[in-house]
Amino acid sequence: MNRLAPSPRLDSVAAIAGHIDALVEIDPRLAAVRDFAGDVQPRIAQRGFAGMVKVITGQQVSVASASAIWARFEQLPGALDPVTYLSLSEEQVRAAGFSGSKFRTVRAIAEAMVAGELDFDHLETLPAEDAVRYLVAHKGIGPWTAEVYLMFCAGHPDVFPAGDLALLKAVQHGLGLDARPTIKDMIGIAAGWTPHRSAAALLFWRYFAVMRDREGILL
Repeated sequence: MNRLAPSPRLDSVAAIAGHIDALVEIDPRLAAVRDFAGDVQPRIAQRGFAGMVKVITGQQVSVASASAIWARFEQLPGALDPVTYLSLSEEQVRAAGFSGSKFRTVRAIAEAMVAGELDFDHLETLPAEDAVRYLVAHKGIGPWTAEVYLMFCAGHPDVFPAGDLALLKAVQHGLGLDARPTIKDMIGIAAGWTPHRSAAALLFWRYFAVMRDREGILL
């Protein structure tokens, strides 16, 4: 279990660049990835209930769809507080674009918070692996959701969402691998980037975006 002291929050281009420079020292293959990707921008989101709900909103939908759904959802009275969320009906929440399963997941999270069973302040004191286990113990929160929350909402410096398809494609291309790594393979590769795995994920997401936007390049 990784219990290395956490690095500073990845909340600026300079902070991320420092992590990436450290990554290149650990794994020189990342020098070309860094040079191609260019500056990597921070992606910091709201903590706590609202942040988790926003992550859930983005599950299995496009960025554009997630943004539209979130814009409607956050306008619902009391939607961003776990206590008042529980007063909203399923019809109200689903009218904003939530599926029935997402409505139930968010409701379960709100109930756990109200009952004192889910404490986001406590979560931020845990090492990454323990924090993921703490979150996935709650119904509806899977590893990807937990890892994305830890990266973007909690600002954890050492998380890598190994199940993210864009990351798997980007790592294959960026490292010149013969085949797309499996999730298990990706966990093993990313372990070598500790304690800067969050910066590695941000780097490869940026790499993927640049590759995707280049004419004639398909990943």
